[in-house]
Amino acid sequence: MDSMQTPLPESMDIPQRKVDTLLQHYGLSHTHPVNEVIHFVAIPAIMLSLNGLLFAVHPALVLLLIAASLVYYARLSWPFTLCMLLLSSVMLALVDAMDAAGVLVQASVGIFVVAWIFQFIGHHLEGKKPSFFEDLQYLLVGPLFVLSKAFERLGVRW
Repeated sequence: MDSMQTPLPESMDIPQRKVDTLLQHYGLSHTHPVNEVIHFVAIPAIMLSLNGLLFAVHPALVLLLIAASLVYYARLSWPFTLCMLLLSSVMLALVDAMDAAGVLVQASVGIFVVAWIFQFIGHHLEGKKPSFFEDLQYLLVGPLFVLSKAFERLGVRW
């Protein structure tokens, strides 16, 4: 018997991981270069503003959102989970700084509204509706899409 491995026929390809499938589907409605750039800025801005708004209601709410999202990410990819933990920590520090400066609610509302306006402008340019209109889990996939592009540039596999 030959010790060389023979390639699998195409019909027997190894199935994609769920995270890869989600990112691939998300990417289908994010191919326009301007839409991508908008998302790279607007998604983190929306995350920051949402953290700020929840913190303003009660700090436990933002911690609950972060914990729940990290559980979701852990089921998809550990590199993404660790990166999101780091980013969430930075965002919490920014939220705390805005709160200490007395601008948390105003800044969070302003950032939230402006970022969503730009998101919809990007999708208008794209000619496709946002992915979360199909499935709300894509609200959590959006940040991973941004991270996946950064990881690709850095040569990091998720």
